[in-house]
Amino acid sequence: MTATTPIKSRKFQARFDDGRHNRANLGFVVLADEHTVESDCFKLAPEGVGAFFARQSEGAGDDAVSELLSFEAGIDIAASMLLPSSDLDVACYTCNCATTVIGENNVARAMQRGRKNTIATTVMTNVVRGLRAVGARRIVVGTPYTDDVNNHVLAFLENAGFEILDLQGLNLATDDEMRRVDPAFLKEFGASLDREDADAVFLCCGAIRTLDIVDELEREVGKPAVVSNQAMMWDCLRLAGIDDPIEGYGKLMTLPLYDRA
Repeated sequence: MTATTPIKSRKFQARFDDGRHNRANLGFVVLADEHTVESDCFKLAPEGVGAFFARQSEGAGDDAVSELLSFEAGIDIAASMLLPSSDLDVACYTCNCATTVIGENNVARAMQRGRKNTIATTVMTNVVRGLRAVGARRIVVGTPYTDDVNNHVLAFLENAGFEILDLQGLNLATDDEMRRVDPAFLKEFGASLDREDADAVFLCCGAIRTLDIVDELEREVGKPAVVSNQAMMWDCLRLAGIDDPIEGYGKLMTLPLYDRA
């Protein structure tokens, strides 16, 4: 039914503030079927920091490695959808295994093409900085991946200067399996990898729910535990100039700004 009298609003003088996310805006490209990264980022975002997401279509390939390689073509398109009309402080690619297969620099360049005038980074870049920040040089690594993917993770970490004392994968092939791994098992898995001569335990992959147990794992092994989404948010916040210590998610989340020179 059409109104018989047109609406004529009174004149109001609206008051404005700096908005809900007045400290920083962080953008993340996630895979289309991802279940874990977004909720982890929201848990770790301090007051005044926004976390925004764009989903990338799944790739195609005859095996895990070729499928991961195919993701490269869509990274810049997904990145361009991150707050396209608003300021963004940092744009991060969140897939660990795709970054190691495609190449850290290739992924960062694709992110930069999609989101110009923004700091572009990758979760594995963040992991390397996180491991260095906790003083780790010799590490043990756990992943949910199959060994063809684990070989790329190993090469990436070794090229970054770490000595890998052990790397073990759960040989899971699908995101659906990875997201449903019991966090209590992940704590047991991480603790089982620890060695006396390891400086830190690193659990790789943002799809597994390691953020839920990283603090407990760290207490159990008595040394730093680094997990993907924790390291990613820590570094993205620091890149945006946010140095709030966040308790309950491992030592790394309490460390301040750092010199990347």
